[in-house]
Amino acid sequence: MESFREIVLSFPVFVFVPVLLLVALYWLLVALRLAPLELFEHDSLKGDHLASTLVALGFAGVPASFALSALLVLAGAATLVAEVAVLRWLPLGLFRIPVGVAVLWGAFVVASPLAAALCHALHRWFHRHAPQQRRCLLGEKVEVKAEPDAAGWTTAALLDDPEWEVRLHGKVGSMPHAGERRVLVKYLAGEGAYRSVAESDYREARAHLRRLRLRQGGGGTGRGGAAASL
Repeated sequence: MESFREIVLSFPVFVFVPVLLLVALYWLLVALRLAPLELFEHDSLKGDHLASTLVALGFAGVPASFALSALLVLAGAATLVAEVAVLRWLPLGLFRIPVGVAVLWGAFVVASPLAAALCHALHRWFHRHAPQQRRCLLGEKVEVKAEPDAAGWTTAALLDDPEWEVRLHGKVGSMPHAGERRVLVKYLAGEGAYRSVAESDYREARAHLRRLRLRQGGGGTGRGGAAASL
């Protein structure tokens, strides 16, 4: 028991203790239907909100709350393994803090692809068992089934789950076409449908945003002004 207490209270393991308790409390509230499953989702991927960031990291298709929970649990497990297997046996002294920070970083590096793979494996389960959760489909790739009608309406099937179809509502200048692969980028709550963009345009937009963030990080006034105007 004493060894368990020492491990739990050691750095960096104790960083995850309150966080994972909050995660457990949140999922208890979800189970009791006192908290929404789509807690962090927005109607659009536009903007730097949490759901948009997770989609960019490869967590599309599941609620952001589930993706974040998986990431934290796996990172916490990796940190615990590092503590039990290595850190507690080393006389680190004051070096425990920088070493612990490095372990935290490494834990998230290891956990991120594992959590993304887990979310990818489970997104079909969410389609079947939580069909009312619509915003978590943003970022998913679809294939258009038919040409849109005069009002711009058509249907598309998820590439990773062809049996699951969604309604698309195109607009002038970005109309979907039969057989085209597109990415869902906005949920139209009042219509129960989605806006979408061509897959190539989506990739180009993501690449542009990454470059823009790098330029903003440089701190140049001119660059910041250009970013603001975009």
